[in-house]
Amino acid sequence: MSTLKVDGIRSNSATSDAITLASNGTCTANITNNLSNRNKIINGAMQIAQRGTSITTGDNATHFLMDRWSIYCQNTGSRFTITQSTDTPDGFGNSLKIDCTTADTSLASNEEVQFQQKIEGFNTQDFAKGTSSAKQYTLSFYLKTTKTGTYIVNLLGRDNTTSDVAASYTVSDTNWNRYTITFPADTTSGRGDDNDNGEALRVVWWLVAGSAVQSGDLGTTWANSSDAGRATGQVNFADSTSNDWYITGVQLEVGGVATDFEHRSFADELLRCHRYFVKQSGGSDVYVFAAKGQGSASCDVGIPLCVPMRASPTVVNTSNRFFRSTTTSQSTSTTNPSVAQFSTSTTIFSPVLALNVGGHSSTNNEAGNFTLLNQDMTFDAEL
Repeated sequence: MSTLKVDGIRSNSATSDAITLASNGTCTANITNNLSNRNKIINGAMQIAQRGTSITTGDNATHFLMDRWSIYCQNTGSRFTITQSTDTPDGFGNSLKIDCTTADTSLASNEEVQFQQKIEGFNTQDFAKGTSSAKQYTLSFYLKTTKTGTYIVNLLGRDNTTSDVAASYTVSDTNWNRYTITFPADTTSGRGDDNDNGEALRVVWWLVAGSAVQSGDLGTTWANSSDAGRATGQVNFADSTSNDWYITGVQLEVGGVATDFEHRSFADELLRCHRYFVKQSGGSDVYVFAAKGQGSASCDVGIPLCVPMRASPTVVNTSNRFFRSTTTSQSTSTTNPSVAQFSTSTTIFSPVLALNVGGHSSTNNEAGNFTLLNQDMTFDAEL
């Protein structure tokens, strides 16, 4: 057996070693890509489903099910049931399933059905979009469908001068397969991502595409946004009620290499989802929060948060709420809460969201408690 003895390893064109070996047998690797926090997609393994595990779509609407994921339907006669599934490739516990329940074989020109996730600008800065240092985007995902053929996926740049790029992938069997797509860097000035909490990037998988987005060649290089060429070649997934489409293990990362899917802990993934949507589930339990009376018509309630929400949320809860204090007997309200105070600071975060709830009798500034009984309260700050 031969032994190769070297102090370092580098490519012919490199000026420094990629791997350095010390005399004590240890080695140091020069790794430029992050080993953790690579994945820009949140809930890529379809584990978190705060809203529930099944919904049915309508038309001209965006429907959420698994956290951070939505299906957009426009001018379509097709209908779908979306569920959290346990049909998965090895190494995953859940997938998202889209089942065509009402077929549409004759598509309108502007008919669209898209599966998508929107990504905020704070999380896309390392792509350096719109600069001379712009990086490639690599998307990978596990997919299984009974409808074989050519499918289209888009990246949509939503900040400044909006732009998009497309790629196709071919499904040739009905088994689970991993698909990898590398999109080019976008070096065009004026198309960069703002460093803020607004939508910067959208990842779109097409399921149904009318002729308006199938005219001309597929747009495989970044260009200012246009319907033409966005989904040229897309199959009609809605042509039969026998069609099912499953996806999991979705990853979007910087660079031209698809690394193994980054499995994060359930707790970590849930916290990331809580930036966009929180569900305080009453169930059969009682939740009690600190509150303060605001006169004869309302009270302020402090709701603890685990992470800062992306923006001031829309709050939904209309029944089974009570305010009581030492001087005020129990009062009930069906008025939907509103956000009384929300900080947009990126450096200071209060762990309590202040709500104002109308319809409660109280004395101004009196301390009390706010009770949530057998009722959910949701906080929605989705993009």
